[in-house]
Amino acid sequence: VDKRIIFLDDADRKRFVYGLTIFNDTRPAENSEYFYSRATGSVESIDLRGRYEPKKRKRLVDIHGWCLMGNHYHLLLSEVADVGITRFLMKLNVGYAKYFNKRHERVGTLFQGRTKKILIDSDAHFLHILHYIHLNPLDFLKGAESWRGLELKNRAAAVKHLDAYKWSSFRDYCGKRNLPHIVNTDLFGDVFGDYRKTIKKYLADMDIEPIGDFLLE
Repeated sequence: VDKRIIFLDDADRKRFVYGLTIFNDTRPAENSEYFYSRATGSVESIDLRGRYEPKKRKRLVDIHGWCLMGNHYHLLLSEVADVGITRFLMKLNVGYAKYFNKRHERVGTLFQGRTKKILIDSDAHFLHILHYIHLNPLDFLKGAESWRGLELKNRAAAVKHLDAYKWSSFRDYCGKRNLPHIVNTDLFGDVFGDYRKTIKKYLADMDIEPIGDFLLE
């Protein structure tokens, strides 16, 4: 993305969330680019039932973690179908760009260049990246913007902020049914126990250096 804001309001975020489901399918998506161009209400009101129920889809990827920011998004994926990650990201980005351009009356490319993909080859790095993805919304919390520099003073307030941010998989790992149809927590969900406590401890002991090569900022 050319540093432009790609999620201007909750309608945009809901449309992207919708895409995380409908485009995670080996079959072509229906002509639904503009289905949520007028989306309103809470995220819980999104109806993803019917043909897009998980049991009826042939998934391209498993989504283990996700987070929407202002001008980018983070996904933690594992491949299910052949070339699944590439196929999924292409469908996701093209579908959202068509919707965004139509709704906001613009033309041209929304996502510039190829999506940056990083191979994670160890469980330790997987856990670090998952936590890091979930911590990104701290950028929106006043006084917590320097969390990457280990300058976070109020960890309880930070966790409370993350718990209130609905545009990530954090709440699903905490046991809340935020958007459970999107994220697969089976791989490491049982490892964490109380994920809020896990994140609070991670914030206390956080060391960015081991995952420096994996960060996209």
